[in-house]
Amino acid sequence: MNVPLSLATKILVTGPPGCGKTTLVRRVLDQLGDLRVAGFYTQELRDRGRRTGFEAIGLQGSRAILAHVDFRSSHRVGRYGVDVVSLEQFIRAELSARAADRDVWVIDEIGKMECLSKLFVSSARQILTSLRPVLATVAARGDGFISEAKHLPGVELIDVSPINRDQLPDMIVERLARP
Repeated sequence: MNVPLSLATKILVTGPPGCGKTTLVRRVLDQLGDLRVAGFYTQELRDRGRRTGFEAIGLQGSRAILAHVDFRSSHRVGRYGVDVVSLEQFIRAELSARAADRDVWVIDEIGKMECLSKLFVSSARQILTSLRPVLATVAARGDGFISEAKHLPGVELIDVSPINRDQLPDMIVERLARP
């Protein structure tokens, strides 16, 4: 699916925590059918109903705990210690050149934790400027690459809300799968 950069769909969805960004990504992934998809999505880790961390699940099969309340780390976002070494091992496995023959890229999420890794930032930048369609989630607020990603050429930023979140998966699938 070679598409000129000006025509390749680059959709970044944003909104406050808990608005449904990852749920939207999972729904889109369930509908992409025969397309070759690379990237990852995240999920919360919970203990007795309390969020304790975040895990990344790669579409090539890798998994990594990105952040946890019990991690002792100099890299912190809020109450979470971020394991940048594990994140970078994960990025090498999931956002590598081996996945370059994929039809669609998915990145969930471009956020403060992920942006602590220079490797993540360079990989995500390369994907967002590639000739492939991309669906990514991005933090509603943030400087550095969070802001940069929202302003890259060809990127469309969509705010997820209770009003539109049920209609967005079908619209996004149609746009990502368009030849």
